[in-house]
Amino acid sequence: MDPHLRQNRDHWDELVGIHLKSKFYDVKAFRKGKIALDPLERAEVGDVAGKSLLHLQCHFGLATMSWARLGAEATGIDFSPQAITAARGLSAEMNLPTRFIECDVLEAPSHLDETFDVVFTSWGVLGWLPDLARWGEVVGQFVKPGGTFHLLEIHPTALMCEPNRKGLPVPHYSYFAQTNPLTFADETSYADGKRKIRNRKNHSWIFEMGQVVNALIAGGLHIDSLREYPFSCYRHFPDLVQRRDGFWHMPKRWPQMPLTFSIKARKPV
Repeated sequence: MDPHLRQNRDHWDELVGIHLKSKFYDVKAFRKGKIALDPLERAEVGDVAGKSLLHLQCHFGLATMSWARLGAEATGIDFSPQAITAARGLSAEMNLPTRFIECDVLEAPSHLDETFDVVFTSWGVLGWLPDLARWGEVVGQFVKPGGTFHLLEIHPTALMCEPNRKGLPVPHYSYFAQTNPLTFADETSYADGKRKIRNRKNHSWIFEMGQVVNALIAGGLHIDSLREYPFSCYRHFPDLVQRRDGFWHMPKRWPQMPLTFSIKARKPV
């Protein structure tokens, strides 16, 4: 395994234990029947009852199992052994008919030979992929003719920024993709700012909006929609304000910029 990917896997393996106990993921509420999908995810994907659904980079499976609760025949894929072990345990505990497969998303066709009505992935997924072109091929391979692919993700303009002394986001990284990944040493998780991480080093890749769209087109998909939103699924900058919808919004005094985006694509019949 590539050293960057190995360190990323070790990093995410450790995060699983932290996230299972975090308020951010709220496994306790999930055990009581909560649907671990935000309103935007549900609105973008729509009704999944009776449909086969593949969730790429599913972490420890709360969203995957939520799609199952909403009537989908759901399968989740993730490269973290600890995440898949946790997902399988929760699925068995709650008797949710959900399948989980441990593999790197770029190698998924070697582990799964099926197509799906819906392929889904969301929030903080693309930056972990060293090869978006290959990702587009994989996505296209798994979408059934007439089926759909849904992506909800942090906007690349947000990812290239860091807050200045006034809290405003300013460009810090290049927008345009580079061969070498960015390397970080996170002391804590986005889901829990108190518990320290031992496997801190992790690596992420810059992506451009054009690369994402073109990778999906090259994978044989037609783009139905691309939408941009001025809010985030987490507190990406310190001055973001969480509203009743659960998302973190930019203060009105800020120049508004896109923080997230969604893509819906379709496989021609």
